[in-house]
Amino acid sequence: MANREALRELQTRLASRLQAARTEGVSIAWLAVKAGESNYLFPLALSGEIFPLPTVQVVPYSRPWFLGVVNLRGGVYGVVDLASFVGDGQARVRSEQALSESSLVTFNTALEVNCALMVDGLSGLRNRESFSSSEPAPEGSPVYFGNRYRDLGGADWQEINLRSLSQFASFLSISV
Repeated sequence: MANREALRELQTRLASRLQAARTEGVSIAWLAVKAGESNYLFPLALSGEIFPLPTVQVVPYSRPWFLGVVNLRGGVYGVVDLASFVGDGQARVRSEQALSESSLVTFNTALEVNCALMVDGLSGLRNRESFSSSEPAPEGSPVYFGNRYRDLGGADWQEINLRSLSQFASFLSISV
């Protein structure tokens, strides 16, 4: 229960910072998340809302990384486990504790995809000044990988181009 309250607090802080950024013209570029053992950056302009992980209705005969569907604000959204999708494509086993700390990040409505990415943790908002260096995605990376960044603490962050991901054929094909 305390984790849900902490998540709600974080979501409230993120929402107020986003609103402040819009009204004050502050340049915030990404929502930072953790999925599996990796750090990812979602462009704010293409990210939607953040929700705590609700009960997911399993869809039979779907890929292991497609967890099922949920009802978010009256709309039906497919749920993709980002760590599984980007990783080996296999389902990940998580403890109840880990699932209670997980969140869903929807795509911006402009992308016209009713999908939410399940992430293991939210790490706040980042701007370019948060990073000491950047480089293009490594050779052979998926088309939806943007630049790779290193933060001031030495951690690596992979940008995910949500527009490219939302149009990626493998992402759109959930059946086995």
